[in-house]
Amino acid sequence: MHEHPPSIELLPDEFVGNMVVNGLKIQYRRWGSSEAFPIVLLHGLRGYAGTWRSFAQLLSHDYQLIAIDQRGRGGSDWDPGHNYYTDAYLADLEAIVDRLALECFVLLGHSMGGTTSYVYAANHAARLAALIIEDMAPGASIKGSGATRVVGEMTTLPDHFPSWEAAYIYWRTQRPSVDERSIQERMAETMCAGQDGCIHWRYDANGIKHTRINPDSNRIVDLWPVTDRITTPTLVIRGANSDFCPEETVQIMTRRNPNISYVTVPGAGHYVHDDNLSAFTAHVTDFLRGGPMNHLQQIRGAYQRCTRGLHED
Repeated sequence: MHEHPPSIELLPDEFVGNMVVNGLKIQYRRWGSSEAFPIVLLHGLRGYAGTWRSFAQLLSHDYQLIAIDQRGRGGSDWDPGHNYYTDAYLADLEAIVDRLALECFVLLGHSMGGTTSYVYAANHAARLAALIIEDMAPGASIKGSGATRVVGEMTTLPDHFPSWEAAYIYWRTQRPSVDERSIQERMAETMCAGQDGCIHWRYDANGIKHTRINPDSNRIVDLWPVTDRITTPTLVIRGANSDFCPEETVQIMTRRNPNISYVTVPGAGHYVHDDNLSAFTAHVTDFLRGGPMNHLQQIRGAYQRCTRGLHED
């Protein structure tokens, strides 16, 4: 029985901070030394900063990892105007990295966070040492089986559940491919018990649902011209079983822009870092440490130059 969710066990070096940007309190988590080179992590549509905890545990000895609870999720404020569009997420990201004085960093975004990451990279190439995208490609949010699945999930999203057991059954049905630990974490990070005895969402389910199901077409980003403009070394990591990031689309991206490469992770769907964490992490570290561009050397050199500049000002 799942009468209540487990408590979240923070990592020994896990720091939780808050800042106010664009009128909203935004919460973020940091793992690793604040002196190490930073990797900024953006979660997906119904995600949260803590989704990166296991990934951070594997990389925090070499990097500083900063994960953001994007507006409406986790410990961050809900937007009263339901402004859950890419331009809003982008403005938040721009403000956060400025406030944290991250003059040079790696950006890693999953799904919705991947869209924001593509746009940030196209607009701020000088700030990025590398870009990593998890299972997101142009058109993925607009059409295809993955887009249909997400809209269906949001359309039928329950407002609440009568018990933790019912909440567990919901998550297990929605995410059959992820392991038990990930299900328990999702329950603890995205749900809470209300005074009425029911289990409610901790994120702005109604606002996010409205934006995803009935979006303003003028604010939907066409990622093709965005990805064409990217000059940052970019790796797209897609799941072999993903319904959201077709390999054919990613192949077109790489043909149109030689700065973009991709890998496919076996045994993984849309949630690659949940479904096959070891392979996902290996691809990230290999991309940053090796390859013909010797990314890690470039990254460390860029970061040293940036930090020297900050200290000299």
